[in-house]
Amino acid sequence: MDRLLRFFLRSFIKRGSITFTTAEGSTFTCGDGTGTPVHARFKTRDAEKRVLLDPELALGEIYMDGEFVMEQGSIAELLAIVMDQPVWTPGWAKLQAWARYLTRSIAQFNPRTRSRDNVAHHYDLDGRLYSLFLDADKQYSCAYFETPDSSLDDAQLAKKRHIAAKLLPQPGHRVLDIGSGWGGLGLYLAETCGADVTGVTLSSEQLQVSNSRAAECGLSEAARFLMQDYRDIPGPFDRIVSVGMFEHVGVAHYDTYFRRCAELLTDDGVMLLHSIGRSEGPGFTNPWIAKYIFPGGYLPALSEVLPAIERAGLLVCDIEILRLHYAETLKAWRERFLARREDAERLYDERFVRMWEFYLAASEMSFRKQNNMVFQIQITKRQGLVPITRDYISSEEKRLRALEHGCKPKLQLAGE
Repeated sequence: MDRLLRFFLRSFIKRGSITFTTAEGSTFTCGDGTGTPVHARFKTRDAEKRVLLDPELALGEIYMDGEFVMEQGSIAELLAIVMDQPVWTPGWAKLQAWARYLTRSIAQFNPRTRSRDNVAHHYDLDGRLYSLFLDADKQYSCAYFETPDSSLDDAQLAKKRHIAAKLLPQPGHRVLDIGSGWGGLGLYLAETCGADVTGVTLSSEQLQVSNSRAAECGLSEAARFLMQDYRDIPGPFDRIVSVGMFEHVGVAHYDTYFRRCAELLTDDGVMLLHSIGRSEGPGFTNPWIAKYIFPGGYLPALSEVLPAIERAGLLVCDIEILRLHYAETLKAWRERFLARREDAERLYDERFVRMWEFYLAASEMSFRKQNNMVFQIQITKRQGLVPITRDYISSEEKRLRALEHGCKPKLQLAGE
């Protein structure tokens, strides 16, 4: 087993420096010796066997189960090296990849009932967990770092401002927020822009928090949050915004999604879609992420999204790619989470904490070392509804910044 593990890992890891200790106690080093060295240890032969048979699934599993431990450095540092390697895929791994790609439509089949179950799996965890690492507004999506030294809270406010600037909502406009989270964006559009907001979510936890926050800010009449599927909400709306929800739709449902948005949007309406995506072509969801973190989720390529927009009769007015903004967001989340890992262990257990550490670290490195990105697509039903140059975005951001009042209802932290 040691000889096979050594051959596999040395064939794969060509850059950086990782030292491995096997379950039998032998030690070997992989890579070219560059960068900060890390050292990991396999505690069981079963862990070694699993990582050989299915590394994409098994690495996260053996780390969360405590069968793969870091002796020097962190799991984030190890994943930074692992995800920065030249492509080398053994034959059996190629077969696994093809099988996962060919069956992805089954994994991403998200009718209403399954969509609600998938959302509950991740978003209906104890709300105090998210308060450990998110900003004060509980924004659980890519922040917008206007400067390298922006705080997480400032960057999340800048994200809301940036989206609102592209959405161009006017006082009294009816706005639909698809996947409204804990209500932060909807409350911003209602308070700062004077919009009439309807937010829809499939998370009971998020629904309760959103409506409580609206009441606390005196915005219950201007911002209403409903437990409803986007496919069932009645329209019409002057503006539609969706942030961090499209990743849960599934490729087979893209036509349904955009056709429904076209039905809901007024002829003079504007839509802004904010989603994680992949800079490469179509693929499949990492099996560990799909099993433990986001069942039914998928990060689309633009080549999969744009044809569905066109088939729905909608027009793309603007596309912006945010590259390392999410890497910096995830780094901030990971550092804040680990700083309060004892609180997280009290809410759940050590295995859960290791699972979330791996999730945040792997997600960060997928943006920092691989080809994940975030796209924002501005969409209308006809020409001439948004300015013909992009200068208006910065002008709108300046105007909105001057209007921001920032109602900040108290959010419960772990232990309170």
